[in-house]
Amino acid sequence: MERVCRGLYIGRFQPYHMGHSQVLQVIAGSVDEVIIGIGSAQRSHQKSDPFTAGERVLMVSRAVEELGIKTYIIPIEDVHRNSLWVSHVKSLTPPFEVVYSNNPLVKELFHEAGIEVVETPLFNRERYSGKRIRRLMLSDDEGWKDLVPTSVLRVIDEIDGVGRLRRISGSDDSREVHSEVSEMRP
Repeated sequence: MERVCRGLYIGRFQPYHMGHSQVLQVIAGSVDEVIIGIGSAQRSHQKSDPFTAGERVLMVSRAVEELGIKTYIIPIEDVHRNSLWVSHVKSLTPPFEVVYSNNPLVKELFHEAGIEVVETPLFNRERYSGKRIRRLMLSDDEGWKDLVPTSVLRVIDEIDGVGRLRRISGSDDSREVHSEVSEMRP
């Protein structure tokens, strides 16, 4: 029986966007299966983390289904003790041989645990950034819709994600964030 090579890719996916899709396509070219860890799974209903773990699982699963990549999607809650974090992740996921990350702490923790870590390419990071997408949502700028897969757009519409983000940000007035968004435009 041939051994399956699995890679782990962890992100917050607040929301999942086209940059994530591009990274996953690169990863899928190197491994047989991808474990996608939904990081900070306990966080939701905050300006920087508006979506629940379940909503993010839905976004990611629908998006990767379109890509045709064999994946396992696992919510991973934070453990506030770095020395235990890798063991925590390993206890929640299928076995994996390699981790894909650009996060310095994640890279260091897995390196110390003796697990291979590969940096992923950043695809147009200025454009594809969850923070930027959330700001565009708050500003009534419809341009954010081009930055996420259609399947993710449907999930965000289905859960009234933009409305939630505005409510938890304390404003329905898009003018308050307009100047921030204008500064971010390429």
